[in-house]
Amino acid sequence: MVDKKKTFGKISEGLFLWRDFFLRSACNFFSDMLYRLLADLIVLVHLLFIIFALLGGLFCLRRKWYALIHVPAAVWAVLIEFRGWFCPLTSLENRLRRMGDAAGYEGGFIEHYLLPILSPPGLTPAIQYFLGAMALAANIGVYLFVFRQNSGGR
Repeated sequence: MVDKKKTFGKISEGLFLWRDFFLRSACNFFSDMLYRLLADLIVLVHLLFIIFALLGGLFCLRRKWYALIHVPAAVWAVLIEFRGWFCPLTSLENRLRRMGDAAGYEGGFIEHYLLPILSPPGLTPAIQYFLGAMALAANIGVYLFVFRQNSGGR
């Protein structure tokens, strides 16, 4: 004769194991997905920062105090290129990708995302100096424009 309590106990134990396995798998899937989404958000923030560092001086046409925010961002962007540093956002993005079970990448944000579009792969010091000079020139041009507009020289 089959003991119903033992049989039910084994079945329910098996169901609990499957439930636990499913919940752990689902939690891992969603946490991996969350890390990848956060990494993608960092990419977007990084791109917006670069645009702001290059052209954010135009905000000074409306409010002069925006220069207090923009000038440090522009200096940081130029220093990153001239010194060959990596932006901390790149490290954060790579870490989030690894936490989400996706592969990170070697090199910096510009080298990984923008240079394949703008120029051949491989960020050399000469290219970095060129990008830094372009960032500096863009900001000098923007601030000259802002200065002319604010001084009435139209």
